Amino acid sequence: MKKLISVSAFALLASTAGAYAQEGGSACLITKTDTNPFFVKMREGAAAKAEELGMTLNSYAGKVDGDNETQVAAVETCIANGVDGILITASSTSAIVPSIQQARDAGILVIALDTPLDPIDAADMTFATDNYLAGELIGQWAAAKLGDAAADARVAFLDLDVSQPTVGVLRDQGFMKGFGIDTKDENKWGDEDDSRIVGHDVTQGNEEGGRKAMENLLATDPMINVVYTINEPAAAGAYEALKAIGRESDVLIVSVDGGCPGVKNIAEGVIGATSQQYPLLMASKGMEAIAAYAKDGTKPEATEGKNFFDTGVALVTDQPVEGVESISVEEGTDLCWG
Repeated sequence: MKKLISVSAFALLASTAGAYAQEGGSACLITKTDTNPFFVKMREGAAAKAEELGMTLNSYAGKVDGDNETQVAAVETCIANGVDGILITASSTSAIVPSIQQARDAGILVIALDTPLDPIDAADMTFATDNYLAGELIGQWAAAKLGDAAADARVAFLDLDVSQPTVGVLRDQGFMKGFGIDTKDENKWGDEDDSRIVGHDVTQGNEEGGRKAMENLLATDPMINVVYTINEPAAAGAYEALKAIGRESDVLIVSVDGGCPGVKNIAEGVIGATSQQYPLLMASKGMEAIAAYAKDGTKPEATEGKNFFDTGVALVTDQPVEGVESISVEEGTDLCWG
């Protein structure tokens, strides 16, 4: 009999392990938060697959994006409970590595979901969107949409966190490549010297953070006309800041996620284009990998030609441009989550 336990950051130490000797093995899912629709869908995917495979699943989440301390405590709990595998979307992709190594030393399979660890091989495998490609697609779309005017664009970057987790760097730098900005060192953002860049600010991946970051950058340059955002909640906040000064209709906002609220925002003109990713698939494939490892020690393999298991990405827009493959809002709605 399976046992599914959802544990919030506030109740982490009160979590109970249950009986781990299940037929399909045991797993932990550790997400950045338990409120972002992306991670809600990830949890749903993991729970459904656990039920299907007869696995035990414990779920944990940080209080906010960037909460490494709670994630470390969750990893320690999972080690103590002797699980077969851990699925994690790390808030701090480098600070979490010593704890991840302890789990692997204990014989636990560790799979990073969505956000690669730094270094990426600190986990046994990463199941994720190609985040660099996701950024590149929205960069290409924005450049094509502007046409010749892209040469004089004023671009704002609404990133994730000052710690520069890998997922944020990959999307940011991918956008730059797609838009035609020299990235300098692709392992970080902020070292570029392209005069079109107004600046970078961080959002913590939520709407309020997006609004504040947009306000800050508008104070630097009120003529911003392109806004890259780390995700769709941040994009929604950026839109509200632009709306407050009457600029919502003449600024291109692009993002990454492809959640149902984000796809709806494309239809309503809030976001111009988004790169859609598939968190349910990431989590369900991760659970299948842990079940296989629990059964006979088999470890997952990367997609051919990549150093991670690629779960796919598609550009969603209602304004397709020549040379950039995309799907319609209707198609995005059929595939969305949240």
